Amino acid sequence: MLDLLITNATLPDGRTGMSIAVQGGRIAEVTAGLDAPALEKLDAQGLLLAPHFVDPHFHMDATLSYGLPRINQSGTLLEGIALWGELKPLLTADALIERALAYCDWAVAKGLLAVRSHVDTSDPSLLAVDALLEVKRKVSPYLDLQLVAFPQDGVLRSEGGVDNLKRALDKGVDVVGGIPHFERTMADGAASVKLLMELAAGRGKLVDMHCDESDDPLSRHIETLSAETWRLGMQGRVTGSHCTSMHSMDNYYVSKLLPLIAQSGVSVVSNPLINITLQGRHDTYPKRRGMTRVPELMAAGVNVAFGHDCVMDPWYGMGSGDMLEVAHMGLHVAQMTSQAGIRQCFEAVTTNAARVMHLEGYGLQAGCDASFVLLQARNPVEAIRLRATRLKVFRKGRLLAETPAATAALHLPGRGGHTGWMIPKA
Repeated sequence: MLDLLITNATLPDGRTGMSIAVQGGRIAEVTAGLDAPALEKLDAQGLLLAPHFVDPHFHMDATLSYGLPRINQSGTLLEGIALWGELKPLLTADALIERALAYCDWAVAKGLLAVRSHVDTSDPSLLAVDALLEVKRKVSPYLDLQLVAFPQDGVLRSEGGVDNLKRALDKGVDVVGGIPHFERTMADGAASVKLLMELAAGRGKLVDMHCDESDDPLSRHIETLSAETWRLGMQGRVTGSHCTSMHSMDNYYVSKLLPLIAQSGVSVVSNPLINITLQGRHDTYPKRRGMTRVPELMAAGVNVAFGHDCVMDPWYGMGSGDMLEVAHMGLHVAQMTSQAGIRQCFEAVTTNAARVMHLEGYGLQAGCDASFVLLQARNPVEAIRLRATRLKVFRKGRLLAETPAATAALHLPGRGGHTGWMIPKA
């Protein structure tokens, strides 16, 4: 007797009429047309069943703090950092935990069941670190929260920066972070990359650095990060986030940079909603898009994922935890409007992002965790176009959230009233 049997599902790879058998929280079988006894059966009615969404870049210590103590008037990255500095002395553990848990509720409802969050280690009290470690413990039954030790003020630029980061790792933070472009000089930035990479290698930690979040084409710390990854034999364990300066670099230099990133096995996380909002603020016209070279990186064989980065915080006053909104913005800014390109953007918030986080048991194959989302769409392209309703969200075979199908009641002259799905039926 199976615990759960889902029938008549469409999978992201295009297979239709598929059945997913679940036993003991894991996928026991994926095959066409399976019918077997089960405690619970669900007819997917031809709709898309996808592995759950993954956000590989977020700042949960700041989320839902919009307006505290004031609003970012310029909309720039630097004012956001300054505003965060004003907010930090006012933070309390209880308020931070409450906001983070509220966001995790939003995430689960949107089918987002794994988040990598950077947590600021610049404050020697490590209040935010302790608070998010408590959040991680509380949400562990239903959401994978991976924490990055992030020296927001610069690990070398701020007094005690290295010690604070080490103490955060000692407390149980998972990943080594950095922000080389925010150090005082380019040389200091490169030195911080080498220091942090050696620290991570010595502790057996993954690495995820804010890298070149700038419009300056000479901000080239992704080069150093890739070279250090190769030198230390850390291929596949390192991520460069943002990398927006690549949008301003000349093509000749990038033609050398892309193979280096690919050969080093460094993943890149772009944050379309935030990159398009914060970058290019110093331009008049023409204005740069300010997002890294997503299709070119993918074509070079680099694992590229999309992150949400911010939701209602000092840097960004919008957002809802919807990774389909992230993918929707990503395909527009990167001009990835082909069918293949749109599907790649869906992968950027699912499989590629899971690879960044080294999630075990992720996917829709036998033996994987039975953690997936039934979407009110027939394929990944339609899911992004409609920001499809998450009809049901499962984690390890257990139903966590469900949302009624989106419908519209129409009252049209000459046609009478009728109700229909927000998407046309096949």
